Amino acid sequence: MDQLNVVKDINHAGNWLIRNQELLFSYIINLTSAIIILISGMFASKIISNGVNQILITRHIDATIAGFLSTLMRYIIITFTLIASLGRIGVQTTSVIAILGAAGMAIGLALQGSLSNFAAGVLLVTLRPLKSGEYVNLGNVAGTVLNIHIFYTTLRTLDGKIVVVPNNKIISGNIINYSRESARRNEFSISVSYDSNIDLVITVLRKVVENEKRVIKDKDIIVGLKELGPSSLNFIVRCWSNTDELNAVYWDLMSQFKKELDKNNINIPYPQVDVHIYQKNKN
Repeated sequence: MDQLNVVKDINHAGNWLIRNQELLFSYIINLTSAIIILISGMFASKIISNGVNQILITRHIDATIAGFLSTLMRYIIITFTLIASLGRIGVQTTSVIAILGAAGMAIGLALQGSLSNFAAGVLLVTLRPLKSGEYVNLGNVAGTVLNIHIFYTTLRTLDGKIVVVPNNKIISGNIINYSRESARRNEFSISVSYDSNIDLVITVLRKVVENEKRVIKDKDIIVGLKELGPSSLNFIVRCWSNTDELNAVYWDLMSQFKKELDKNNINIPYPQVDVHIYQKNKN
């Protein structure tokens, strides 16, 4: 009796397979296609992620940011691959996309500040208004850029302090980059007494600048009387030098200005007050 039941079950299964062979064949094709899509997507995500990472590193972008962006790209590709695979086997992907959208919105609201810093970090990497090794002024702080991270940027000030600045504050303010240009201009204000010969002062100052080898002679050298001050004639001197030599040139020229002015008996005034005493007659 049991053997007859087994035979009947086998016959029923065989008949069912015969009646639904097209449906089964379709399911097998869809399942195979889903597996192929999934494997191909995983393989493509790895290749594209590595390619993006290499491109970013080649462009001298911070390794942390390059790694994060390449990993983000990989997971985005994997997510779309999973959605495509589920859709291939008949799963309603619209509900999955809706769930992912709702989850993304909730996470975005919870991490609004962090996402703002991340977006600003992406802009800093893309637009590159500053990069590692450059000296910048970010409004409230100035220093040498050490690293541009995903959410913040680190600077080293001239006195050796490490400052961490959120990226959204950097992108929303003014960025003054002192290192981007290869040459920069120095400006000096030199004051001499009113009894000085103007032409002689200009000649002396210009000679000092022209004798300095680190001054770029192809660019304008400006020496002139800027203003008639309350107690001095104020001259302005402008000249260009390489950015990495700017401070050294400034200090050396200031020292040389003083020496040459002294040699030519041109006095540098100092603040003084004339006091007049009036005596009233007691009579």
